[in-house]
Amino acid sequence: MSSGIKLIECPRDAMQGWAHFIPTEEKVKYLNKLLTVGFDVLDFGSFVSPKAIPQMADTKYVLPQLDLSNTNTKLLAIIANTRGGEEAVAYEQISYLGFPFSISETFQQRNTNKTIAESLVQVEEIQNLCVKNGKEMVVYISMGFGNPYGDDYSADVAIKWVGKLAELGINTVAMSDTVGVATPDTIKYIFNNLNKEFTGMDIGAHFHSTYETWEEKIQAAYDSGCMRFDSAMKGIGGCPMAKDELVGNIATEKLVGWCEKNGIVTNINKEAFEEAWLMAANIFI
Repeated sequence: MSSGIKLIECPRDAMQGWAHFIPTEEKVKYLNKLLTVGFDVLDFGSFVSPKAIPQMADTKYVLPQLDLSNTNTKLLAIIANTRGGEEAVAYEQISYLGFPFSISETFQQRNTNKTIAESLVQVEEIQNLCVKNGKEMVVYISMGFGNPYGDDYSADVAIKWVGKLAELGINTVAMSDTVGVATPDTIKYIFNNLNKEFTGMDIGAHFHSTYETWEEKIQAAYDSGCMRFDSAMKGIGGCPMAKDELVGNIATEKLVGWCEKNGIVTNINKEAFEEAWLMAANIFI
């Protein structure tokens, strides 16, 4: 069997754009079930403006109710600025702070109300907070495979930005297909070059995808050395700050099935996975 990959489950991404508010108690039950499945990381919530993302306004109430007593899954929280980072690092339960860093000037303004230059300063400040508080920063390269806003883009530009982040001591990066435009050729070019140039970094894929293209994206990334994949149950999610119609995440059940088909080792508990999937089917209706 092939060596295992890291699976990052993203219920926060699934929930954040959901039309109606999911009650806190439902979030807690669902997240606690996901913690029994065997994912490497659980992207569980965010410390961002409740006006911008109302669905995540209860993250600080959800967190103390999560049962971490019998799981190896680590918690990741998304933050959008230094203030959010200061709030998140205070929680011992959180291992990772995720920051969306767009290489599209238009989208960075739209997503965090800051320029790319201002956001790079925030990255450095948050990285310092993480080092001081024993956390690890994960930077999501938003619009990493192209963007719909007319900003200059090339795969080499995306690779250049990873280099700038590496200079700041960032060890984990997720190349993000924010609006689902990645093609296998672009994916292969980016991951082949990144894995060759930045051997000490953990460089993952956060793909948004249509139903027809999910497998070719996963296959292209894996063939090019990517061993870290984000996904969400039922393929729900997408960035509410992007285009009007959300392009969902790759469905976790498809990713896990793909791993099984290709003999790739995972730590997934199948019974717990099925129970979590059924819960997702009842929550996201």
